[in-house]
Amino acid sequence: MQLLYLLIEMFVKCVVVFICLWIVIAYVVWLYRKQIGHIQIRYGPNRCGPYGLLQSFADLFKALFKEDLIPGRADKVTFVLAPMISVIASLSLFAVIPFGNQFIIPGTDYIVKLRIADIDVGLLYIFGIASLGEFGIILAGWSSGNKYGLMGSLRAAAQMISYEVALGLSIVGVLILSQSLRLTEIINHQAGGFWNWNIWYQPVAFVLYIICGLAEMNKSPFDMPEAEAELACGYNIEYSSMKFALLYLSEFFHMTAVGAVAVTLFLGGWQPIIPQLSFIPGIIWFCVKLFVVIFFFIWQQWTFPRLRYDQIMKLGWKVLFPLTLINLLITALIVSLKG
Repeated sequence: MQLLYLLIEMFVKCVVVFICLWIVIAYVVWLYRKQIGHIQIRYGPNRCGPYGLLQSFADLFKALFKEDLIPGRADKVTFVLAPMISVIASLSLFAVIPFGNQFIIPGTDYIVKLRIADIDVGLLYIFGIASLGEFGIILAGWSSGNKYGLMGSLRAAAQMISYEVALGLSIVGVLILSQSLRLTEIINHQAGGFWNWNIWYQPVAFVLYIICGLAEMNKSPFDMPEAEAELACGYNIEYSSMKFALLYLSEFFHMTAVGAVAVTLFLGGWQPIIPQLSFIPGIIWFCVKLFVVIFFFIWQQWTFPRLRYDQIMKLGWKVLFPLTLINLLITALIVSLKG
């Protein structure tokens, strides 16, 4: 009976998180379009619903009924599977991210934890699944049979290899301080107020994580896999209808996941800014912090110009990689001296 209750709880959590994520992503897209509209001194979406709040749903409805084309020279099976790989990998990242602590269902003594799974190697799971998401981009460009698409996918592969190393090393300092790979324990280690957040103990790691995360998301100034001026939209050039929409949305899922991991590792997760505000539910604190991070991601994308491809490679291997190693050595030295 206990196993049955556990299975039901997991199923309900998966359904709730899945539905909530799609709603959140719909309004992240709306925020994205509104924010770049204000940056470019225009309105952005303002027709569908008040303030254009229904624009994302209108776009999804339109994509469902657009003509779906598959190039004759494409590898059809891989061409169809590639968007699915990207979306499934991006969605799977949220399986271990804790959105809040826990609560008791009113009228019962049943405790519900605000996360789908709380595993000992949660951080390793996130980095492993995030790497799989890049295969969707690589396969999308290769399977389309288009030279621009192939070049975009090769750029994505090279960029992933360059920044994945620095991204992984940038969070090792947090692991040294927390002594755990379990995300809930990393958050609990930051309890007590904003002065206990890891961003104050690992400021260099936080900056390096954000830079590497932008490169992993293929966002400006690191959007070389889909550089319009050079590759005419890059790896997704041959996609249309819902396949294009899935590749497009997978980028926003990935951006939200990168922001959620940043909140979890460096900004205290669901912990309040000060203990006196602990009466506010943890999930609200998590969402507010996540909104700030996503706002920054969008703002910088339309502020900084795109780098040249050789500059991106040099930055990854000659600047970020050495800096992450130096930060790791200094952190380990300080912790060992204190111990």
